[in-house]
Amino acid sequence: MNPHSRSAPDPVHAAPRNPRPLTPSTRWILAGLSLSVLPASLGTSIAHVGLPAMAEAFDASFRAVQWIVLAYLLALTTLIVGAGRLGDLVGRRRLLLGGILLFTAASLLCAAAPTLGLLIAARAAQGLGAAVMTALAMALVTGSVPKERVGRAMGLLGTTSAIGTALGPSLGGLLISGVGWQALFLVGVPPGLVALYLVRRHLPCDPPRSAAPVAFDHPGTLLLALTLGAYALAVTLGGGFGAVNTALLVAAACGAALFVRVEARAASPLIPPSAFRDPVLGAGIVTSALVSTVMMTTLVVGPFHLTRGLGLPGALAGLVMACGPVVAALTGVPAGRLADRFGAHRTTAAGLTTMAVGTTALTVPASGAGPFGYAVPLVVVTAGYAVFQTANNTAVMAGVPADRRGVVSGVLNLSRNLGLITGAAVMGAVFALASATADITTAAPASVATGTRITYAVATALTLLALTVATTTTLTHRRATRVVPEPRRGDE
Repeated sequence: MNPHSRSAPDPVHAAPRNPRPLTPSTRWILAGLSLSVLPASLGTSIAHVGLPAMAEAFDASFRAVQWIVLAYLLALTTLIVGAGRLGDLVGRRRLLLGGILLFTAASLLCAAAPTLGLLIAARAAQGLGAAVMTALAMALVTGSVPKERVGRAMGLLGTTSAIGTALGPSLGGLLISGVGWQALFLVGVPPGLVALYLVRRHLPCDPPRSAAPVAFDHPGTLLLALTLGAYALAVTLGGGFGAVNTALLVAAACGAALFVRVEARAASPLIPPSAFRDPVLGAGIVTSALVSTVMMTTLVVGPFHLTRGLGLPGALAGLVMACGPVVAALTGVPAGRLADRFGAHRTTAAGLTTMAVGTTALTVPASGAGPFGYAVPLVVVTAGYAVFQTANNTAVMAGVPADRRGVVSGVLNLSRNLGLITGAAVMGAVFALASATADITTAAPASVATGTRITYAVATALTLLALTVATTTTLTHRRATRVVPEPRRGDE
């Protein structure tokens, strides 16, 4: 029997109206897991604002200090699946504690780094800790709360992640001006220490391992990390898609093909090929990547549309852009309640539909409405994204066997990261091409407005594609899991 198949009854249908209350210990567990996600999301967004200050402190070029961001991103992206699988094998609680400790120690090392090279190395170690924390927090949530409350718990993690991402740039700006660049990394230490205490104090110990332990897939893990690293570098290195970028993309494609071949022959594969035959998992990964690409579009297009297209000052443009993360933070837990109440599949479709409405509104010329005409659709898009992400995570994780939750959580988070990376490169290129200008930073308002409309039209198409995938998969899954009534005796 396929270990990833989902049998009736479907665990992601609507839950009972009166779910069981959480015990105080479970509430502390959720607090600890949420605080595990917070510093990891802060680490993703807070360093960007300090790059000029760090370039001056280390007397380095901007291209050199970019590796402070890239090192973290590469480590998080390339190692998150392996971290999830390792948690399945050695114990998720044990590895999560190690990941939190590594992240916290690396944060201290970042702040104390005397050279740029050591800072970059410490950021890579931070990224490894973040990969462990991100993958295992979601996996542990699934087994820590009653099934009818998984959506709420996923919403809480999504809210915490959104708060960290939204807080990063603004908090970083305050810390840079008031304390110095070192504070950008020290800010993650207190929540890390609190998370370490709560997880160690309240999360139950890992169950004893089986007498015949499963071997870790070292070749597959290394090959996947190299493949993901090549792809991430190809779409994040500056200078456009030149010879180096093209070579890295070719290497990533060859690595992906080789990875599939190696996994098909491995005795204990990192990602069993049968996992991708699960329609719910496959659809969850595809839609997560598509939707993350769309969300990155708002971060790529928004600043240029508001400053160049509408002529807003930087502070006001930042305030408008902050509407999105704030809405995501406020919508996460209510979205989880919707997923628990109405079922994850229905809520996923509702979130994608809401996103499509918002991106469609952004394709309509609204220059006369000013920033309000952009902020309202942005709020709609972000609210839909929060609903989708919570419901999609709930749908994917609900039917995963206990011994594979770590790796599936890692794959799901990986799809989101790859979507964000791809969105920054591909949708940025679409925006520049649609604006028909050599330098988007000096483009005329009319050119920026045209680029905005075309880019959001592409984003709408991607959202509708995700909705089609999700809806088709839901219908197929329901037919496959429908219980066939036993024949009556007279019909035998």
